[in-house]
Amino acid sequence: MTNRKRKVADIALSLFIAKGFQQTSIQEIIEKAKISKGTFYNYFSSKNDCIADILEYLRYDTSQQRIAMQIGKDNQDREVFIEQITILMKLNEERNLSVLFEAILSSNEAELKKLVMQHRIYEMDWLSNRFIEVMGDEIREVSFEATVMFYGMLQYLLFTMRVTNTTYSLKHLADVVLSYIELIIPYMLENDSSVLSHSAIDLLQSNINKSTITLSDILNRAAELQKQHTFTVEQQDLLDAIMSELQCERIRKSVLNPLLKPFKQLFNNTDTEMHAHKFTNMVWYYLKSI
Repeated sequence: MTNRKRKVADIALSLFIAKGFQQTSIQEIIEKAKISKGTFYNYFSSKNDCIADILEYLRYDTSQQRIAMQIGKDNQDREVFIEQITILMKLNEERNLSVLFEAILSSNEAELKKLVMQHRIYEMDWLSNRFIEVMGDEIREVSFEATVMFYGMLQYLLFTMRVTNTTYSLKHLADVVLSYIELIIPYMLENDSSVLSHSAIDLLQSNINKSTITLSDILNRAAELQKQHTFTVEQQDLLDAIMSELQCERIRKSVLNPLLKPFKQLFNNTDTEMHAHKFTNMVWYYLKSI
C-alpha cells in the first residue's frame, strides 16, 4: 500500500469508526481525504475493498513488528512471545478497531463479515503456530484449541475490566492468561480431553478460505500425505480412486463423495490422522465449489 493510499485508508477507517461503516459514504471519504473520485477508485474498487486493505495493512504492520522483535532472540523466549501477542491488541485499542469489527460481525454484510473472520483466523493461526514454537512440537495436536481458549479468556477479562473501569495492562493480562494455558495444555495432552476435533478446526479454516482451494492444492496435499505415511493397500486403493476421479474431465460427485468418509476413517488413530482429515475436507470443499 503506497503512503498516499494508506493515508486515505486511515481517513476512511476514522470515518467508519466515528459514523459507522454503512453510514459513511464514499463521497465523505473523498472530501475528508481531499482527493478526487477517480483517485479513490484508483485505490479501491469499493468501501469493502477499502476495509480489506485496512485489514491487510494491520496484519502487515503487526507482522513486521513481531518479526523485528524476534530477530536475534530465542524462538522460545516467553517474554518476547508475550510482547508479540500484545502488539495487535495495542493496535486494535489505539485505532478502536474492536468497535468496527463487532459492528461488522453483527451486520448483514456477508462479504465484510468474511473479511473480519479471515483476519481473526489469520491471527489464531499465528498464535497456534507460536504456541508450538514456544512449547514444543508435542503440543501440536492441541495448539489450535489452546488458542481458542486463550482468546476466549482474554476477551472476557478485557470486557469485564472495561465495563467495571478496572485499570489493566495488556502485557500483564497476556502473561496471566498464558500462564493458565500453560497449565491447561499438559492436562489436555495427558487426559486426551480436547473438545475440538481436527475436522472441526479444519472446517473453520476451510470455510473462511474455501474459495482458495484448487485441484492443485489437493494434488499437493495428496503428495505430502504419501510422503508422511506408508499406506496400506486399502488406503492406497481409496486414494488412487479419489485422485483418479478428481482428474477426470467430468468429476462425478456422486462417485467421489461416498469415498471420502471411508478414506478418512482408515487413518483414525494413526500418526497421519490430522493430515488425512485435512485432505478429505479439502476435497469436500472443492467438490462444493465446482
